[in-house]
Amino acid sequence: KMAAAAAAGPAAAAAAGLWSEVNRCGQNGDFARALKSVNKILQISKDDVTALQCKVVCLIQNGNFKEALGIINTHTKVLTSDIIAFEKAYCEYRLNCIESALKTIQSASQQTDKLKELYGQVLYRLERYDDCLAAYRDLIRNSQDEYEEERKTNLSAVVAAQSTWEKVVPEDLGLREATYELCYNSACALIGQGKLNEAMKKLQKAEELCRQSLSEDSDVTEEDIEAELAIIHGQMAYIMQLQGRTEDALQLYNQIIKLKPTDVGLLAVIANNIITINKDQNVFDSKKKVKLTNAEGVEHKLSKKQLQAIEFNKALLAMYTNQADQCRKLSASLQSQSPEHLLPVLIQAAQLCREKQHAKAVALLQDFADQHPANAAEIKLTMAQLKIAQGSVTKACMILRSIEELQHKPGMVSALVTMYSHEEDIDSAIEVFTQAIQWYQQFQASQTRGANPKSPVHLSLIREAANFKLKHGRKKEAISDLEELWKQNPKDVHTLAQLISAYSLVDPEKAKVLSKHLPSSDTMSLKVDVDALENSHGATYVRKKAGKLTGDNQQKEQGQGEVKKKKKKKKGKLPKNYDPKVTPDPERWLPMRERSYYRGRKKGKKKEQVGKGTQGSTTAGSSELDASRTASSPPTSPRPGSAAAVSATSNVIPPRHQKPSGAAATKKKQQQKKKKGAKGGW
Repeated sequence: KMAAAAAAGPAAAAAAGLWSEVNRCGQNGDFARALKSVNKILQISKDDVTALQCKVVCLIQNGNFKEALGIINTHTKVLTSDIIAFEKAYCEYRLNCIESALKTIQSASQQTDKLKELYGQVLYRLERYDDCLAAYRDLIRNSQDEYEEERKTNLSAVVAAQSTWEKVVPEDLGLREATYELCYNSACALIGQGKLNEAMKKLQKAEELCRQSLSEDSDVTEEDIEAELAIIHGQMAYIMQLQGRTEDALQLYNQIIKLKPTDVGLLAVIANNIITINKDQNVFDSKKKVKLTNAEGVEHKLSKKQLQAIEFNKALLAMYTNQADQCRKLSASLQSQSPEHLLPVLIQAAQLCREKQHAKAVALLQDFADQHPANAAEIKLTMAQLKIAQGSVTKACMILRSIEELQHKPGMVSALVTMYSHEEDIDSAIEVFTQAIQWYQQFQASQTRGANPKSPVHLSLIREAANFKLKHGRKKEAISDLEELWKQNPKDVHTLAQLISAYSLVDPEKAKVLSKHLPSSDTMSLKVDVDALENSHGATYVRKKAGKLTGDNQQKEQGQGEVKKKKKKKKGKLPKNYDPKVTPDPERWLPMRERSYYRGRKKGKKKEQVGKGTQGSTTAGSSELDASRTASSPPTSPRPGSAAAVSATSNVIPPRHQKPSGAAATKKKQQQKKKKGAKGGW
């Protein structure tokens, strides 16, 4: 397309030179300079088809897709779809107009190899993986060039996407995993199948191949290698997270973020995964990471399910950070995009519960269950959980019993029986057992055309029902279940014993008849070495080994018939002031307050002698310190209006600084005692 075109007319010489320049620049990859020459040619001939086509190619090579598409759309009469179909579809693809690109490709009259390659890319972006797989298989089968390895890589990417997003078991394509891209895609397919250990080994192999291939290029630095390995390490961290190794996963995620990769899709996925690890903890870090998910162009790099998961986590983060309005706004937007999806309505219900509006939450869930019967089971389980949290166990049981597809499940039966037992509603619990057993009887009859074999689950339910009835004293009702079990297995001695026990209270004669079916005691006896059992390490009682009897022991053995002497009891100690002539007080065992001669506690006579002065004063000086007893004592402070005042040079000692009268003498006596007791020095 960059070849020079023959020009006619007066400007032939100038045009020929310009075409030569365009051709030379195109071969050298200098499309900016080529574009200038093409523009000069278009000034000479504005409707030159070849020049317009060359201009579109130059703009595409320079990354100006919008301008290139504008030229194509403004010259539709000259640039028909047969001529410019690939360039137009490619511009639309790069501008993320995927549906328009698909229409352009499908409307082309001739499907060239270039259009088929682009068709495969468009189908992948539209997540039409089955059609995409068929397109790449056709390309690999009908083309032989240097791009075969890239086509195989794309084919393996489609298989990995099917395994991850559509849960399709991938078929073995027989691709030789010689490149790190193929190893990486194979690992992604294994993750989709849940084979995490195998996927980790594939990723380790991909990392090794990537280092080998990039280290061969001398221009590639270690930072470039780490940047290329970022996507592989991100997938490794995801496997660690799925395996519960959250600390290791978090460390690896943060290492990738520190590298600051240019792939906004990779950063968004890693940030989202960190938010899921944080949950309702470390919300400030989560609020920082959520900004990475809002980067420009993220929506074109990730699949629909990835974008949806990110939006769900944003709503949950808003709930954890108490942004109720933001949470409602995000969850409502998600519900409008996917009306049948469970998570938006569950998030809204959780937010209402955080606001203590449980009734509104239950009503919201009930409306969703009515509108979407296919998802009603999971919603009703949530409603039952809310009712239990409110203490309405009976209402929770009613909701659970309304889930018809789960009524016969052992887990549901167990939950209902436990809840009814907690509410002491034994009749309802037995009714749950009866309904489940009847369901299995009908199911077995429909599957076996009238035959009546019992499945293990069916028999287990009958046994549990019988045990429950026996436990709660419903032996008459338990008899039919026990007879059914014994009929299925006549050698079951435990069931027979239960049946005899039940009949013994209802029909003793029947119990006697059934007891004949019990095995005899001879057949039931076990060969057990009692001595070995008693002398074993785990025995609680060990028999003493018999030793040789001495003379004294022999006498004791001979006198076994004699009565053993009783040990004399020691006499109790008597009090020191005990007088045998005086009769003990018969009320001595009673508390003092309860004795007949108790007259109450005597009032203290020394109350008046308590010192009223400073701490440490004696009773002797208390009367002297009592200012109330001295009529001539001056007032402690001058009265308002009087001229009397205490000067700074006055000899009067304030009351707080006065020494008690006996304090000095007491102190001297204490010092003398200390001197007498001192026997040594320092």
